Amino acid sequence: MDGQKIIVTISGQDQVGIVMKFTTVLTEFNVNIEDIKQTLMQGQFVMFLLGDISNSTSTFKELKQALLDKANELGMEIWIQKKEIFDKMHNI
Repeated sequence: MDGQKIIVTISGQDQVGIVMKFTTVLTEFNVNIEDIKQTLMQGQFVMFLLGDISNSTSTFKELKQALLDKANELGMEIWIQKKEIFDKMHNI
């Protein structure tokens, strides 16, 4: 069910431990990572992640804030959307 899926996009200056730091937050919120892709583009780290939040005991808003806080701590840009909204935005 797409209502329980999220798309997370992260970008910023490459540094050690980015994936671990964000996936630790997801683990704390019991989010299952279904797909993850990452790359470096001229020293810029970029990651796309598809997660399933159906087993999370927290709200989407709480998860989103925790990820935003982590991004702020690391000096990274992050976008967190429910997959159904992401799909509608990209089908226009």
